[in-house]
Amino acid sequence: MDFLKRLGIAPVNDGTWIGTKSYSWEHREKLKSISPVDNSVIAEVSWTSDEQYEQVVDEAQKAFLEWRQVPAPKRGEIVRQIGDALRENKEDLGRLVTWENGKILQEGLGEVQEMIDICDFAVGLSRQLYGYTMQSERSRHRLYDQYHPLGIVGVISAFNFPVAVWAWNTMIAAVCGDTVIWKPSSKTPLTAVACQKLAAEVLRKNDIPDGVFNLMIVDRTIGDRMARDNRIPLISATGSTLMGKSVGPTVSARLGRSILELGGNNAIIISQHADIEMAIRATVFGAVGTAGQRCTSTRRLIVHSSVFDQVRDRLIEVYKKITIGDPMDENTLVGPMIDYQAVETMQQALASLKEQGGEVLCGGEPLQGDGIPGKCYVRPALCLAKNEYPIVQEETFAPILYLMKYDTFDEAIAMHNGVVQGLSSSIFTLNVREAEHFLSAIGSDCGIANVNIGTSGAEIGGAFGGEKETGGGRESGSDSWKFYMRRQTNTINWGSELPLAQGLKFDI
Repeated sequence: MDFLKRLGIAPVNDGTWIGTKSYSWEHREKLKSISPVDNSVIAEVSWTSDEQYEQVVDEAQKAFLEWRQVPAPKRGEIVRQIGDALRENKEDLGRLVTWENGKILQEGLGEVQEMIDICDFAVGLSRQLYGYTMQSERSRHRLYDQYHPLGIVGVISAFNFPVAVWAWNTMIAAVCGDTVIWKPSSKTPLTAVACQKLAAEVLRKNDIPDGVFNLMIVDRTIGDRMARDNRIPLISATGSTLMGKSVGPTVSARLGRSILELGGNNAIIISQHADIEMAIRATVFGAVGTAGQRCTSTRRLIVHSSVFDQVRDRLIEVYKKITIGDPMDENTLVGPMIDYQAVETMQQALASLKEQGGEVLCGGEPLQGDGIPGKCYVRPALCLAKNEYPIVQEETFAPILYLMKYDTFDEAIAMHNGVVQGLSSSIFTLNVREAEHFLSAIGSDCGIANVNIGTSGAEIGGAFGGEKETGGGRESGSDSWKFYMRRQTNTINWGSELPLAQGLKFDI
């Protein structure tokens, strides 16, 4: 395919990069990247060896000593150029995201646009890494705080957003003066290689030290090794709650920092005061977009009893019209799941639902033949369920939407918050009291709470992350940059006396 050639993707690719230099390990089995679109092998990538891991970390440390001294606006200029490179290659990179991940082309292009947007955000941020001046209680003293580069940031990303999450972390870390080591999902290695190549060309043109941006294609054992490595002060990991429960304690045990973006079990409340058609559109996008494989996917729909039948019937009507197939086709709304194991997991979840008393209203079955190019396709499932069902309490990474009804608003809030995850949330209502209640301290307990928009599609300008078993980390916009820097409080005495705080006397 021409877009692979233009992005520099070869039949066999080096999986270890230190800045502009790539390395391979010829004596190790290579990772095959398999497209979920038609189950073909796209290309191969060499694994990172244990020896190469040490080399990457060493070079990242050395590069940090230089990179932290580059003025932040000049670091921002490098990020600006990376953003331009992404703009020039948006179509090709978006196609690669779609071909390797399976999300429809509009979503693949949207993910690349998200990378461009975060580059723009980071460029502006490079002139705003501000601290605060406080008023000292001591005469002729100045009290303020400031932020300094932290060190190496280890980024562990998942298959569902194979490039955007890297950009969220890397572009912010770069303007903060940090170096980055990226461990992408082994299910989507080629998108990582393509991004590294684009960044490497910018580094080469600007004579930036190798080791600022680094890549390792490795299995989870080296991801665990990153979590244990004292030389990496911050680990930003995106994945399942199970993964986070391993990475978080490991990093904490060495008193390191972690940003954990873990599971979601996101709900939309549809009030009797809602604009129903608007709510239906948002629900369908949130539930079936990326084949239900977003951490922000809508998984539970909590509907007022007075409009429940209307919402249910309208959803069944829409679900039956959803086009499923080749994600490169502009008429397709739902592409394949990432692999056949994901299809089987969905089937197991639906079987559990039925055993627990739920009902599949429509969809859920695997699809083959009739223009379906591979074996990873399913029809999104619309189900009746109760919030307390064990399967509803879990996050199934699949296009399954559980419908349930409520009678009182307090009941809706209790159901909404009655799961262990706490990422994204939404309410559809035209009642200002309900909206404000939902956004208050006694409303949604999630890190993201929306009114009259769905659970998916967050803008990069706001901090992204969740509470409870979602991990509690924050990435992307707002003041999330502070996670990537170390804070320092400074006091300057410009007088000739030495007064002590709190009025203490200590004369000698």
